[in-house]
Amino acid sequence: MERNIRAASRDEVPVLDLTPLTTGGDITALAEALDAACRNTGFFYVKNHGVPEFTLNAVFGATRRYFALPQEVRDAHVMDPVFRRGFMPQGVTKHPGFKADLKESYEVGVDLPLDDPDVAAGLPLHGPNQWPEEFPWLREAAETYFNEMRALGERMLRLVALAVGMPEDHFLQFNTKPMVQMRLFHYAQQPEAAEEDGQHGAAPHTDYGLLTLLAQDPIGGLELQTRQGEWVKAPYIDGAFVVNIGDLFQRWTNDRYFSNKHRVVNLTGRERYSIPLFYNLDYHAPVECLPSCLAEGETPKHAPTTCGEYLTGRFKAVQGYKTKEELA
Repeated sequence: MERNIRAASRDEVPVLDLTPLTTGGDITALAEALDAACRNTGFFYVKNHGVPEFTLNAVFGATRRYFALPQEVRDAHVMDPVFRRGFMPQGVTKHPGFKADLKESYEVGVDLPLDDPDVAAGLPLHGPNQWPEEFPWLREAAETYFNEMRALGERMLRLVALAVGMPEDHFLQFNTKPMVQMRLFHYAQQPEAAEEDGQHGAAPHTDYGLLTLLAQDPIGGLELQTRQGEWVKAPYIDGAFVVNIGDLFQRWTNDRYFSNKHRVVNLTGRERYSIPLFYNLDYHAPVECLPSCLAEGETPKHAPTTCGEYLTGRFKAVQGYKTKEELA
């Protein structure tokens, strides 16, 4: 199958310079640029984000090293079914209407001890990380990168709040125990006929939450759909992260913002690696139309929910997730 897919233009997927945010400057113009990007395609790049290059290189090195281990070794680290931490084999993620994704991952989240009240109560997706003791280099690189990216996501909460016309600290009030998740992804070479047969590295989907901060490797493979329905490539830009908004952010803005479909197609003949961090708020954070996003005479388009309820529902639909009570 011939694939004539062009690269996204800078107008469609702009590059935002985060220097004012990382240095304590005026972020008004930056918030306006983010607002425009989220209304258009829901995707943009960020540069000068403050995450050290050596930290990024280290986590990519550890990711490649981990997925080069024998399958039986990785299978011994299979993720905990309730906490969703550890190794996720290929075939688990299956989006409606498509075959299972051609990818595997190592799942990391906010590390909470077993005696944490929310963990003890069985709150979905809350718990300790799972690390293979025989490979301490994986934990060292992944935790360092996770902490840097979590800090970046927290800084960006001020920016996105300002973009939607709310006080800078609006989302920060729901950031006590955020549901931040990171995945170390490995994509095998995708057979040429797989796409026609309904199988992709990652099938077309929208992300579920607030913000996704993605580090992709130079071979690319990420494609997004414009509002006009055209698929375009999100090319690799050295030193920049790809950022997109998810379904919850679209709901907060009463669909003013666009949670965009995207997919991964790896026909390069090489292994592909990427590391997304999904920044979400506290489990009980309310998700309903923001007053700044409700025009006069308009009504909310989505019923109120909470961050955790929505995310849990999506994981059940796509990955067969079951809560502690459902597994009992």
